[in-house]
Amino acid sequence: MDSVAFEDVAVTFTLEEWALLDPSQKKLYRDVMRETFRNLASIEVIWSRDSVKIKKVVNVEKTSAISQILI
Repeated sequence: MDSVAFEDVAVTFTLEEWALLDPSQKKLYRDVMRETFRNLASIEVIWSRDSVKIKKVVNVEKTSAISQILI
């Protein structure tokens, strides 16, 4: 089974696209991304940056601070 990175399942918007979403769409996006992040954080996740893969086990306490970014 292949490894999964957050970037593999994340949905991103440009600032222009984000501005076009109505409040309920933004809330749905945040809810879905939070759930996705928590699910990935509960398992071993491969974080990638600039084509360099770093294997890291993430615990829920550390992810709560990061998930605040999605709020």
